[in-house]
This record gives sequence, C-alpha cells and structure tokens, in this order.
Amino acid sequence: MDIVELQVSEEYKSERIDKFLSASNKEWSRTQVQQWIKDGVVKVNGVNVKTNYKCQAGDEIELIIPDPEPLDVIPEPMNLDIYYEDEDVLVVNKPKGMVVHPAPGHLKGTLVNGLMAHCKDLSGINGVLRPGIVHRIDKDTSGLLMVAKNDLAHEGLVDQLVNKTVTRRYKAIVHGNIQHDHGTINAPIGRDKVDRQSMTVTNVSSKEAVTHFRVLERFNEYTFVECQLETGRTHQIRVHMKYIGYPLVGDPKYGPKKTLPLNGQALHAGILGFIHPRTKEYLEFEAPLPEEFEQVLTEIRKNSKA
Repeated sequence: MDIVELQVSEEYKSERIDKFLSASNKEWSRTQVQQWIKDGVVKVNGVNVKTNYKCQAGDEIELIIPDPEPLDVIPEPMNLDIYYEDEDVLVVNKPKGMVVHPAPGHLKGTLVNGLMAHCKDLSGINGVLRPGIVHRIDKDTSGLLMVAKNDLAHEGLVDQLVNKTVTRRYKAIVHGNIQHDHGTINAPIGRDKVDRQSMTVTNVSSKEAVTHFRVLERFNEYTFVECQLETGRTHQIRVHMKYIGYPLVGDPKYGPKKTLPLNGQALHAGILGFIHPRTKEYLEFEAPLPEEFEQVLTEIRKNSKA
C-alpha cells in the first residue's frame, strides 16, 4: 500500500474532498476516490469524512492507497478482432456466442479472459470479474464494444453513456413488414415479474428506455432495420421490437418459436462512436455484418423474389 499526504491550499477552500483528490492526480478517477472515502482510507486531520466534505485551507489529508485486489480471471490467449487500441481505450468486435465477462461458475472463454491475456492494464471500477467493461452486448449479439484500460478512461466513457452522447447503431432482422420508414420507441423497461430472467416494457420498477429505428430493406415476411440506442437497458432492442410487434429473427427469449435457423437473435452492433476521454477527439468505427447474418439476408432476398 502507498500513503499519500496532501495539504489543502487557500485556492481549494470549500472544494468537495472527492473533487479535490481526483484533481490532485490524473490517475485517480472521482469514482475511485469516492470508493476510497467510503472504505475509510481517507482521513482529514486524522478523521474520516464523507464524500461531500468541503475542504478547508490548511486541512491535512492522508490517503492510504490499498494494494490492487488480485483478479480472479484467468487470462486466455484469443484471436481478438481489435479495431482500435491506445493507452486508454480499446475497441473490439465481439463474435456471436461469446459472453462478455465472467460470472460465478462461468470463469472461462469470455471476452474479458481474452482481454486479460491481450493487455494487462484494464480499469478496475467494475470489480474483479468485469475489468475494463464499460457496456455490454448479449452473448448472441455480435459487434463493437469499447473497453477502458484505466479508471480515467472508464469514468469518461461512462459519463458519455449517461449523457447519451455515445453513438450505438445496430443492424437487425425482424419478423413482419414494418410500414413506417423510421420511428422511435419510448417505453420503460424493467424485470418481468413472472419470468425474472426476462425484461419487459413496464411502469413497475423500470427505467427509461428509448430506441430509434429506420427501415433499411423490406421483404415479404421480414424487415431489415437499423436501431440506434439512446439508452442502454438490458435486452433493450429485443424487448422494444417485440413490444411494437416485430420481434427479432432467431431470438430464443423474445421471438416466436417458428423462426429462421439461427443460433440466437439476428442483431449486430455495427457502428460505435465516442469522444476519446483524453484527447477529446470523436472516434467512430464500423464492423461489417457477420457471415451468418449475411447468409440469412441473402436467403431472405432470394425467397422474397421467388
């Protein structure tokens, strides 16, 4: 562990303690500092304080930085499809069928296992089983994910998600023929009271959820669409498209039993854009549709013309 001692100068009088400390070292995110304060490793004039404590000129601050908690994730060398990487962030194209992060009883073969083998520096804000993970996509959804390699980057990317400034556009094939060229689904999503493993549109214990969609191509019994997320709730696109009567093709949880032969839903996170947390440059990436997705589209087009 490291012990850091600081004294508050006149210019930082009345500054919140968490803001003061995060400004004292660029490697200390405000989220991390707040956790340290809650853990009792920050003392002001020898006394523990709360995160909203207002500093006074002359305050003596002692911070005992604990040793990093060892990760219980086994690094596994994988052939990751990395689209971008620097000292702060990484963008990876996750294949369909891969789980993003380990869970109790499922500690191998996930994207995080591969990331741990690829790079040793991942942010620790999400704990030992989800290092670096800022947002997720479902196991059977393919596409682009941004990963934070340090806490500064993690906090910056999360802030963008909260402020709805991240560009996230998905391609999907749905059952039915959508007549509107574009639309917006604004319906809150929460846990299904009957099936706790599923999400549903509900006003009970739910959160705001907004999905924009536009039609790319129409077929006899299906529609090829692009969905843009404004919020990022669990299973949001899958739940919202079912809610308006156009469930995703191949979706084992929210779609019809009679569907096209796919291993999971036809959903691909194809476009991802965000402001780099350090350089402030806007970055945008696009990943092509997976081969299986393209094959299904080709088959639908051929049958629609028959």
